[in-house]
Amino acid sequence: MINWFFATLKHYPEIAIFLALGFGYYFGKFTYKGIGLGSVTATLIAGVVIGQIGLTINQPLKAFSFLMFLFAVGYGVGPQFVRGIASTGLPQAIFSAVMCVFSLLACVVIAKVAGYDLGYAAGLYSGSQTISAAMGLSTDAINRVGMEADKAKGLIDSMPIAYAVTYMFGTMGSAIVIAILGPKLLRIDLVAACKDYEEKHGGGKKAVGGAGSAWHRWVLRAYKVRQGGKAAGLRAAEAESLVPNARLFIQRLRRDGQIIDATADTVLQAGDVVAIAGEREVLVRALQEAEEVDDRELLAVPVEGVDILVTNKEVDGKTLAELAQSPAARGVFLRKITRGAIATDIPILPNTEINRGDLLTLVGRTQDVAAATKLLGVADRLTDVADMAFVGAFIVIGALIGALVFNVAGVPLTLSTAGGALVAGIIGGWLRSVRPSFGRIPTPTVWFMNSVGLTSSSPSSASPPVRASSTA
Repeated sequence: MINWFFATLKHYPEIAIFLALGFGYYFGKFTYKGIGLGSVTATLIAGVVIGQIGLTINQPLKAFSFLMFLFAVGYGVGPQFVRGIASTGLPQAIFSAVMCVFSLLACVVIAKVAGYDLGYAAGLYSGSQTISAAMGLSTDAINRVGMEADKAKGLIDSMPIAYAVTYMFGTMGSAIVIAILGPKLLRIDLVAACKDYEEKHGGGKKAVGGAGSAWHRWVLRAYKVRQGGKAAGLRAAEAESLVPNARLFIQRLRRDGQIIDATADTVLQAGDVVAIAGEREVLVRALQEAEEVDDRELLAVPVEGVDILVTNKEVDGKTLAELAQSPAARGVFLRKITRGAIATDIPILPNTEINRGDLLTLVGRTQDVAAATKLLGVADRLTDVADMAFVGAFIVIGALIGALVFNVAGVPLTLSTAGGALVAGIIGGWLRSVRPSFGRIPTPTVWFMNSVGLTSSSPSSASPPVRASSTA
């Protein structure tokens, strides 16, 4: 049975890829004291083990998955990358140069001491520094130096072995240094520091309510304006400001039996029944003495929740406190901030800065949401369809540019197709944030391209059997 299984994998190597993915994603989810292999590292190890039976994976398949992975990485960080270069580009460039020099020197010294050949040295560098793009560059460089085909193949085959083994230490080693050694060197209590950071940035509060829950944070309730009450004779905006440090909005009111949509300048009169939207706890605390009315027709306000992609450069860099002062922000509530194509949640705090490319989830009356959308950017309607024409075109253009080789003093310099796809993803992600009419890739699709693209393209899943040698 086992012989038949191995023979089948050799004849249908595509099965081995899914086998490595299955094992990798299953075992990668386990952790011990907060430290685990992760899906990528576990899949690499699974690929090395499975590869010992002598599999050969089609090279175009690996290259396809690798280009898909690198494009997704660039697409996910594109807006933040361009923003960072424009604002603090010089310090970041200096820091990157220093890191590159030290990372390269460390790997060169270790490779020299251990007696590694170019293949193992390239795999050591790519895996230990977790720079997967270096695999593509190294492969192109070996193929271009003009050595014999058998020797070049041997170097390229040895590269993924060193990559798979050292990638595990590159990821786990970083976690160990950050979680264990680093705090001891800095003499800090990491747990206490993390809790303090969460409290300062709003990460300690667990989100409750919403869909599937009987409790909702934002509610709409109706109250009657009493004769001689504080709100009688005030404009709606003035009445809303009676409750400081809170976002309360009078959405509409019933007067003489007629329902009227309220604006900031609507003057309230005694006897009016007003529909007020705001946080439940604020309404309960601030209006506990007010007379609440059950008016179903008045409270039947048409509302919607919309994801808005921030594209307006006038909004870029402004805080939520600053944006809240805009007339267009009246009547809407911010439910969620998502940054990047990989959907990183950002805390909702007064000093939180909004960047171009951020996705804001707003809820409120249809007309209020439309006004806020005009201020911020464009509505990003939910869809599960990716703009594959955009993906294909940008990967092709980037890969073609990356395939160009420039000889400088006899040394071939190239981005390689892998580097070109990465740059194309960065540019494409940034263009999506400023020209949202094209280039939409849903978050689950980006995750698939990023995570599964890397693991399925791992050359270790097709690595030759590891043999004892002086360079192994």
